[in-house]
Amino acid sequence: MVEHQPVHNSEVYLLGLSPRPEVPPPSPPSPSTPRESEPSSAIEELCLDDVEDFEDEDPVDTGSLAKQRVTGAIHVLNTEATALRSLTHLYKTDATAAQGFNAAVGAITRYKCEQGKLVIIGVGKSGHIGKKLVATFNSLGVHATFLHPTEALHGDLGKIGKHDAVLFITFSGRTPELLALLPHLDAALPVIALTSHLRPDECELIRQRPDTILLPAPIHESETVSFGVSAPTTSTTVALALGDALAVVASQELHSTVTSVFAKNHPGGAIGQAFVKPRQIRDIAVSVREIPVWSKPSGEACGADVLKLGYDSPSGWARVGDAIASPGRIRRLDTAHMAWKVSAIPDLVIERGEWITIRADTRISQAAEWLSGPLMSPVHGEAACNEDSILAVTENGEIIGVLEAGQLLNWQE
Repeated sequence: MVEHQPVHNSEVYLLGLSPRPEVPPPSPPSPSTPRESEPSSAIEELCLDDVEDFEDEDPVDTGSLAKQRVTGAIHVLNTEATALRSLTHLYKTDATAAQGFNAAVGAITRYKCEQGKLVIIGVGKSGHIGKKLVATFNSLGVHATFLHPTEALHGDLGKIGKHDAVLFITFSGRTPELLALLPHLDAALPVIALTSHLRPDECELIRQRPDTILLPAPIHESETVSFGVSAPTTSTTVALALGDALAVVASQELHSTVTSVFAKNHPGGAIGQAFVKPRQIRDIAVSVREIPVWSKPSGEACGADVLKLGYDSPSGWARVGDAIASPGRIRRLDTAHMAWKVSAIPDLVIERGEWITIRADTRISQAAEWLSGPLMSPVHGEAACNEDSILAVTENGEIIGVLEAGQLLNWQE
């Protein structure tokens, strides 16, 4: 016998509502199936070893970094240029600065270089500026030497003679090493202080020696404000510039021709070579290799072609085959001859057989004297040399250069 008992389930019945249609629940989303007309993309294989795909790219923008560098450089250059403009204005308008510079030049040149010298003293960056200024003064014919203040207190004080002048370089005006040396200097010696102070009573060094000549070299703003660090930059720039001004002006006062003095004291390097006087013909000849050649294979060159060759040439010379045109001949080329063939233009190009040969090691004065007289040619007999004549400079039987005779006929030592 089956026993009937209540059935337990979890259904909830809402009474009194109209029946609702049974709608099946939505199915979960599934990947769309590509149509036959659409290409299907392959599923990429994932590999955790490919770490470079997950690395961040370099965040540094090299273009921005380069711009930042140049901007920083421009700021430094502009700041130091401003300081030099301010220094120039100071010496134009300030009587104390002008009087100090005048007195400094007088102290340095008082013995007209017959005796005495300038002794420059400084420490640190000022010492390095002092050493550079010593080199400048000496190259310009103003005797100078550098003295380190500590070494001076340990025997080198003997470098200073009774006819000398002393130049202290100290931005602060109270460098301890300089103040320690000051009492040991002869009271008769003229002392100059190149410092940032504008007035003598502001400088400790001058307060201890009141007869010191003040040479102001201030800066328009502190280096800490300009660059965020107190490293000597603007201050050393103005000190160097003012020292250069002192050297040049003193040299001009001592020597009638500073150029000749500098050339004598600076024979080496590119600067020295610029002052070397030409002595032989080779020194003033134009190298044949430097003369452009008309190179078009077809047709004959015309006047305009030669003019362009000479214009493009640094030396002003031009070659057409074995013939050559000198700068003087090209300059006299008439506009009516521009379209003419070179062979039809009179006296424009000179064939090799008409050149006057001269040895490269011939002294210039000797060659000028030789050309001023009549010349003997095996072909043309006796002939006079004129300014348009072309000289072929030879060495070991080969032509290495050319020269217009006019350069020698008008030569002056």
